[in-house]
Amino acid sequence: MRTPTNESVSTDIAELGEVRVSEPVSARPHHKADKAEPERKCILTGEVSPRAGLIRLAVSPDGLVLPDVQAKAPGRGAWIGVTRAELEQATEDGRLRSALSRAFKTGALEISPELPHMIEAALVRTVLDRLGLELRGGNIVLGSQRIADSARKGEVVLVCHASDASADGMSKLDQAWRVGQDKEGSGARGLRLPLDRAALSVALGRENVVHFGVIGRHGRTTAADRVSSALERLMSFQGDVHSSDKASPDTVNPRDDAGEPHDKI
Repeated sequence: MRTPTNESVSTDIAELGEVRVSEPVSARPHHKADKAEPERKCILTGEVSPRAGLIRLAVSPDGLVLPDVQAKAPGRGAWIGVTRAELEQATEDGRLRSALSRAFKTGALEISPELPHMIEAALVRTVLDRLGLELRGGNIVLGSQRIADSARKGEVVLVCHASDASADGMSKLDQAWRVGQDKEGSGARGLRLPLDRAALSVALGRENVVHFGVIGRHGRTTAADRVSSALERLMSFQGDVHSSDKASPDTVNPRDDAGEPHDKI
């Protein structure tokens, strides 16, 4: 594959299947970049950002521009840090082609109109793969009662809900989590994902997964940080304009809907 100097391209090519996503969530962990983390420049905005929050593009041997969200393939690559809507606009007005031609030093590029969808599909798959890995590593607890029990003990550092979860189900688990995190009365709540229960069920190999908790052993939030990092890129690309204001596993995020429940459980 072709790519810009001193960068690497991944073989992570998104499939064009249906992607189940929802509107931007109202709360989520915020990815905290390591101070020593490598930075890259977005070819469309010129802004320099930690590469963990950007999306890498690569060019196949036949000149097709493809997403490389894992940034693992050899060769040169180009980085973007824009939303899907902004990418679609840049594709339509020719700015993306011009930027890619400069980055790859060639005009012989094929840019599919499906590129934004391909990127989103790859980001969704990355999130689902991460959840599967964390489950196998023993870092995810499933089942409403088990989540609530672990949350009250302070063992769950992040509670997540499917996009189609009921308000009542979310409220009960959020209450249990607040009790365990000593945040009663704060209005802090779990994370509503941009993924529905069908997608979560496939990723976690269980039927009807509506909620899950991410365990934090000995006060560590490493697993939650890995999950939230993958979600950060997906939701940012989807255009979650409030991404910088979302709660991390150890911060408070008040409800923005009416009827905050009491925290006594």
